[in-house]
Amino acid sequence: MRTRLREYRKAAGMTQQELADTVHVSSRTIISIEKEQYSPSLMLAYRMARVFGVSVEDLCLLEENMRIDDEENGYA
Repeated sequence: MRTRLREYRKAAGMTQQELADTVHVSSRTIISIEKEQYSPSLMLAYRMARVFGVSVEDLCLLEENMRIDDEENGYA
């Protein structure tokens, strides 16, 4: 899943560890999300979105990810 996590984290001047501590996960989780190797749970997505004052839909690129999912699964 694509996200804007790295973009928002860097704009906020936060390290991966600082964000991880704020949302109660390991830095490996943040790294994996930023590398698109792991999709955050809904609760984690809400926690991260709240940190940056954005919606989950914006943070997680809802429209783009839905389009990609539809294409990969033959729904488009």
